[in-house]
Amino acid sequence: MQSVKDDTGTVKSPATYGGDKLNQVDFRWFIVRSLPHQERKLADLLMKHQAEEKNILEVYCPTHTTVSVSRGGRELQAPLFAGYVFVLSTQKAVAEFVSRCYPEGTILYDNRRKDGGKPGFLVIPEEQMRFFRDFNENYADKVIILERPYSDYAFNPKTNEPNDVVRVVDGPLAGKEGYLTRFRRDKRLVFNMRLPGSGRYCAVSVPNAWNLHVVRVHNAGGDKQAMGTAKERAVDLLVGIIQGCGYGDGTLEMLYGLVKELTVKPSLVDLCKSLCKRGHEKLGQRIAGLGTEDAELILNLIRYERDNTGYVEATFSKLVIRPYLTPTPGVEMGEGNDEAELSHGHFTEIIRKVGIAEPTYYPERQKAELVTTTYYAHIGIMPSPGGSGMGQGFVLFANWDAFLGEYFMTGGRANEKLVEGTAKKNLGEESGGRDREMLVESFRNYAPTLYGVLTDATSAVRAVRNFMVGTETLNVLAIETTGKETAEVDKAKDKLVDTCTHICREISSTVHLAVWRRYLRTVWLHR
Repeated sequence: MQSVKDDTGTVKSPATYGGDKLNQVDFRWFIVRSLPHQERKLADLLMKHQAEEKNILEVYCPTHTTVSVSRGGRELQAPLFAGYVFVLSTQKAVAEFVSRCYPEGTILYDNRRKDGGKPGFLVIPEEQMRFFRDFNENYADKVIILERPYSDYAFNPKTNEPNDVVRVVDGPLAGKEGYLTRFRRDKRLVFNMRLPGSGRYCAVSVPNAWNLHVVRVHNAGGDKQAMGTAKERAVDLLVGIIQGCGYGDGTLEMLYGLVKELTVKPSLVDLCKSLCKRGHEKLGQRIAGLGTEDAELILNLIRYERDNTGYVEATFSKLVIRPYLTPTPGVEMGEGNDEAELSHGHFTEIIRKVGIAEPTYYPERQKAELVTTTYYAHIGIMPSPGGSGMGQGFVLFANWDAFLGEYFMTGGRANEKLVEGTAKKNLGEESGGRDREMLVESFRNYAPTLYGVLTDATSAVRAVRNFMVGTETLNVLAIETTGKETAEVDKAKDKLVDTCTHICREISSTVHLAVWRRYLRTVWLHR
């Protein structure tokens, strides 16, 4: 009986690979390496043998064996899978084939077993094999193998800002996560790909990323939105604590005072002692009870204030109601309570816990997980303006001031394009003169909930410009009740929270609407 070699050159006897029952009935994907430029010959031999051997189910020879490789700024053609033929069979069948019909070939061997078992022939899991085949048939002639490691593409080297992390929703790359990276004028998806038959990974880029159906994944290591909201979150944290301690209309004055005091002496311990001496015991105790993360958030704000004197007063000069979604409630919510109320001069603020589940990417582990984070929705409620009598209802509103302010400033063709969605583009001779509908960066395409609020006359939630709250105005998303019954108010409250939260998630999860995602920072103070 003939022997067979593994890819290390070691000679294996048939008894070694065919002695147990599993090797004769268990079908796996094995990799057989051919002599140079003979993979097609090997595949033909295997397929001929397949007709005679029932335990060889499938033979796959990659059709695209060369790809573009980026080296020193140039793109060169180089082999990637040359010399490999993949065989779905029992171990006994593939080993006997190599031994009898193609002795110059080798079966790849796995010397890196992590389960403590004896080394054996390398097998490719079905899921990995399916991805490899789909990828090879659809993208191998377009993909570019990058010279630098995958982690190098986490940031834009020109701006030093983190690149968006995205997940492909459907198609051959479904489930793949990577960085949306700009290469000259092209946006490409860069992801880490494990090469079949080895433990090696390489960074690859797929061009024309806009043609892929992707969603943004929150980047726990450096999300643009989280970085942009750091100072806003610090101010909001202080505002919430001050309001929760009952300072009402004096909230901003107290905020400015705390910031000035910390700028002179950046010590929260000394600030709390000073507050207690001046009769602000409750406020001092609340600040003293802050965790390490919140304390550092405030001290980072103070460092920025010291370098940019007057930033807080100039940026936060008006306060009606806090942004719609914040990481902290402000008021103390008892254990088991999901909602609290805070009285203001002209309205009552309802503060409700909202759990938001987001795909979250951890760069250090190169892994994404679905993480649910608790936020707090802030809704104002007051009697409907302009009415009177027993039948008068309430109006509930959420602060979307800067976001909607920017929207209301758009007009004419710009506004039509923003909400309209699809647009026809004539491709001329290339498409036989046919028109093709193109997706534009619009609310209709990428934020359908907001699109409905802005365009549907029957929408319960509506966008209101310059909504009056006492003597101040806000741009808000609002809903009105016709009566004051508790059930109707609760229903309106749920509707407003659900609508606003859906809009936040839609805008945050798309790789499009980047301008509006920046304005979303004023609505959702993302962690």
